[in-house]
Amino acid sequence: MEFLVTMTTHVPDGVTEAEVAEVRAREAAHSAELAAQGRVERLWRPPLAPGEWRTIGLFDADDADHLETVLASMPLRIWRTDEVLPLTPHPNDPGARK
Repeated sequence: MEFLVTMTTHVPDGVTEAEVAEVRAREAAHSAELAAQGRVERLWRPPLAPGEWRTIGLFDADDADHLETVLASMPLRIWRTDEVLPLTPHPNDPGARK
């Protein structure tokens, strides 16, 4: 099942740039692992205002509980809120014919 997830990160005051860089590096490595497993299909960066930190991702999971496990495994989750939209196939989806 596919899910569209808007991930919004808010780094708390007092967190050092070094701490942010370390968590971001772990996030990038783990995202690559999830992609290799077929769990992260796509990631997009929408237009952002100064100071905003948001990503939109297309995820594949068995169900909503499995998706939560995947999202909870991501290092940035400590500072992030996720908005999840379950997706169902559209009968006119041109990608379904591939």
